[in-house]
Amino acid sequence: MARFAVEWVFGEDQEGRLAVRPAHREYLAELAERGVLLASGPWVDQSGALLVYEVADEAALREVLAADPYTRAGVVAGTRVHEWQTVTGAWL
Repeated sequence: MARFAVEWVFGEDQEGRLAVRPAHREYLAELAERGVLLASGPWVDQSGALLVYEVADEAALREVLAADPYTRAGVVAGTRVHEWQTVTGAWL
């Protein structure tokens, strides 16, 4: 399994994002229950979010991201994906 840190930058359509947010959070809760999503949350200024996933590989991550209601609604303006080599911490 591989871990990925994903940084999202939200687009200008805050109203659209807030409308789809309940579906987005439900989707993330399902991923967390399955152990796919380790942590997530928006920046305090609501400009974007950080999400940490554990999946088989980057192809699997891309599938997870593509199925997210935020992605499908087009409210994410930018995505940065980094495979993350965890060395220390409570998740290990």
